[in-house]
Amino acid sequence: MSETSHIAFDVDKLGTSKGHLVVAKGTDCEALSLPIISINRGAGPRLLITGGCHGNELEGPIVARRLIEWLHEAQSCGRVIIVPVLNLPAVQAWSRTTPIDGLNLNRVFPGRADGSVTERIADAVSRLLLPMAETVFDLHSSPTWNFPPASTTHPIADADLMRKTLRMAEAFKLPLTLVWEHGDTAGMFDTLVQRQGKVFVCPELGGGAVSADALAIAETGVRNALIELGLVEGTAEYPKFRQKETSMTLETLLSDQLKSPTRGIFEPRCSVLDQVKQGDSIGILYPTDSLSADPIDIRAPTTSIVCAVRSGRHVEFNEEVAYLGRPLNP
Repeated sequence: MSETSHIAFDVDKLGTSKGHLVVAKGTDCEALSLPIISINRGAGPRLLITGGCHGNELEGPIVARRLIEWLHEAQSCGRVIIVPVLNLPAVQAWSRTTPIDGLNLNRVFPGRADGSVTERIADAVSRLLLPMAETVFDLHSSPTWNFPPASTTHPIADADLMRKTLRMAEAFKLPLTLVWEHGDTAGMFDTLVQRQGKVFVCPELGGGAVSADALAIAETGVRNALIELGLVEGTAEYPKFRQKETSMTLETLLSDQLKSPTRGIFEPRCSVLDQVKQGDSIGILYPTDSLSADPIDIRAPTTSIVCAVRSGRHVEFNEEVAYLGRPLNP
C-alpha cells in the first residue's frame, strides 16, 4: 500500500470542522475518502455517530446529514464526530455487502490494515475514530422487514455497562427499545465497542421503505439521546408512531425467531407491536414449488408482542419471518 489510513484534518480543533477519513489504497481498489464532520465544543461527552454500515439502509445516512444541518449550532459542549456513510461502495451499489469483496462490514471488526477494502474500512474506524469516543450510535434500518423505529442493544455480560446502555437506548424514546439476543456472530461493531467498556446503541430507524414520517421520528429520537447526553439543551419528546406517543422496552430471544418451514412467499397477517396470543396467525407461507401444497399458517407459539415481521417476499427454508418479544424484566 502507498499510504496508511488517516484522518485528513484536525479533529481536535475547536468549532466545526469538515474533512475526510481516508481509507488506504489496497490491491482491490483505490483509497476511499469518507466525509466526516467534527463538532468540538471542548469538555464534555465524546460521541461518534455513524451511518451507512450496510449500503441498502439509507435512513442512517439521511438522518446523519440532517443532524449536521442543525447540530453545529445547537451543540453546547463535548465533541460529536459524524460519519454519514461508512461503507461508500456499498451505499453507491445499494448493497448490504461491499460489492468489491463481498464482505459485510458489520462482521469484520476490528478489521485489518492490510486486508480487503471492507476490512480496511473497519480498521480505520477501529483505530482512528473509536478511541476518540465514549459512546457510539450506529444508525441502521431494516429494508426487508416491517420494523418500528427502535433503539436496540444486545445482552451484555457486564451488568453496569448493560444498565448504562439500556438507559441510553431508552433515552431515544422511540416506539420500541429492544434488547435483542443474537447468536455468537464474530466481527460486529457493537461487540468491539462494548469490549472496550463503551456504550453502543444501534437505532433501527424503520423498515420497509424510507418515508418522511420515519425520518422525522428517527431525527427526534437521536435528538432526545443528545439531550440525555447533555450535548444539546432542550426537552425530550416522544415521537408519534401511528398517531400515538408511546414507547415500550422488550426483549427478544433466539427462541422468539419464527422461521419458514419451507421455501415460499410469505404473507404477513399481523403488524409490528401487535399483541398476539398463543395460536394467533403471524403470517401465511405459500409454497412456490407446488400448486397442490397447502398454504402454511405460521402461528404465535406464546402470548407475545410482534417486534418485527418480514415484508411480503420470497423466503428460503429456515429463514426468519418474524421476531416476537415480551416486556423486559428489570
